[in-house]
Amino acid sequence: MDAADPAATPPQTAKLVNLPNALTVLRMAVVPVFAVLLLQGAGLRNGSEHADRYWAAVVFVLAIITDRYDGMIARRTGQITEFGKLADPIADKALTGTALIGLSVLDLLPWWVTVVILVREIGVTVLRFWVIRHGVIAASRGGKAKTVLQALAIGLYILPLTGVAASARWWLMGAALVLTVVTGVDYVYRALTLRRTSARAMPAAAERRGSGTTGGGGARTDTAA
Repeated sequence: MDAADPAATPPQTAKLVNLPNALTVLRMAVVPVFAVLLLQGAGLRNGSEHADRYWAAVVFVLAIITDRYDGMIARRTGQITEFGKLADPIADKALTGTALIGLSVLDLLPWWVTVVILVREIGVTVLRFWVIRHGVIAASRGGKAKTVLQALAIGLYILPLTGVAASARWWLMGAALVLTVVTGVDYVYRALTLRRTSARAMPAAAERRGSGTTGGGGARTDTAA
């Protein structure tokens, strides 16, 4: 994905109805279809029951592709809108959350893994909008790797795999989980730093330092630290 954070990119004078927004809406629309296919494919007794899981995997991959390109198209063509900034992360979390919850319901993925990933993703989304007035936090390499590993791991869990392939997907999910936690902590640190050091925050911090100097008889307290 591109380094810029779509949710923090200033909106342009673009029409609401455009290709990037259409892709985002499409991704949101296929989430219930994906959920039905995934949950219907729970059985492993014969090949026909595998079909729903394969179709669910196809829908998931196509949705991930739209996630890759809607933000990129919007930024490169100047079609960023307030709707897109709000709907894009919601569509992403809806797709990933549905996949993880569905896999846990099917006893294919431990619930604690689903909870850890969802808490991180929702928390980062909240932080993104919390700091949006202070600036943009560029996506890190770890964050990009996390996104790729999560998508690959979830895709493999959706497929009705057995044997070595089924074991390999757990290791892939384990790597994605580690990056999920590490990059989440890093995002919190960078968000707090941005809130404290941005051009918007510095005048207020300077004013507080000045007030501390005036009222402290020469002993200055840095309340921003």
